[in-house]
Amino acid sequence: MKIIAGPGQGAQAPGFLAPWLELPGVRETLEGYSDIVGIDLVAAGTVWDSATITDTAVAQPLLVAAGLIAGTALLSDSDIAEKAPLGFAGHSVGEVTAAALAGVFTPEVALSFVTLRGAAMAQAARDADSGMIAVLSRGDLAAVAADIEAAGLTPANFNGSGQIVAAGGRAELDAFIANPSAGVKVIPLKVAGAFHSPYMLAARARLEDARATFSASTPRYPIYTNRDGSRVTDGTEYLDDLIAQVAHPVRWDMCQESFLRDGVDALIELTPAGTLTGLARKGLPGVPTVALKTPEDIEAARALLQ
Repeated sequence: MKIIAGPGQGAQAPGFLAPWLELPGVRETLEGYSDIVGIDLVAAGTVWDSATITDTAVAQPLLVAAGLIAGTALLSDSDIAEKAPLGFAGHSVGEVTAAALAGVFTPEVALSFVTLRGAAMAQAARDADSGMIAVLSRGDLAAVAADIEAAGLTPANFNGSGQIVAAGGRAELDAFIANPSAGVKVIPLKVAGAFHSPYMLAARARLEDARATFSASTPRYPIYTNRDGSRVTDGTEYLDDLIAQVAHPVRWDMCQESFLRDGVDALIELTPAGTLTGLARKGLPGVPTVALKTPEDIEAARALLQ
């Protein structure tokens, strides 16, 4: 199986979508997506500065729109879309991209969902002084996670490769930074709030209240969930996971374990690519990857998929 993966928030960089606008029809598609999300995605992906596209309410729709552009271009080759043994996954908001490409959502539903998700998570972040830190260790990650919890924080992202991202209140984060566990390195992250932790329960409630507006279908391809790395075969179940996931830890480590167990032999990361292929170098040893950053990478990605 070949995995096509959508990156999470933080992968975006100023101007990253500019090369994609050179493809026929992409500008028009992005303009249509802009009407759905209420954001000028063409400007966001080409000329807006880092501070503007870091805003959670902007970053999340931008990332899903970018993933849809890149994924659609990649899968426009019918031999790949119809014959290659494909599977889909995403890290955090990248799960919404995966949902659209795997057939759980239409692009329109995916963009509507992620617009509310981004706005709700941004509001929850404004409601409390919170944030996230990366905790890197070569030791026992279960012990590190226990230390994080003992400090009043949530192990929010289990990324594999010795990395856990902790989320919580600013005071608890500062205390952990000042007195980290033995043998770990702590890196403060420039994020607006404590995502994938109880600080996002209000955001989860807003999505739950609107769930009836998000139609979910049976996926056409295997799709993996951040909940525990398992394959999901029911669209409603995947929608349940997407809603719950905003206040639940991301288990990308378990996703990678499932890829290995299921015999995955290639991984393509959609634009703005680089983060997940980096994690794959350690978490998926021997599995070839392609970071689909620009249209120039499409040929290499298709060759790997074929």
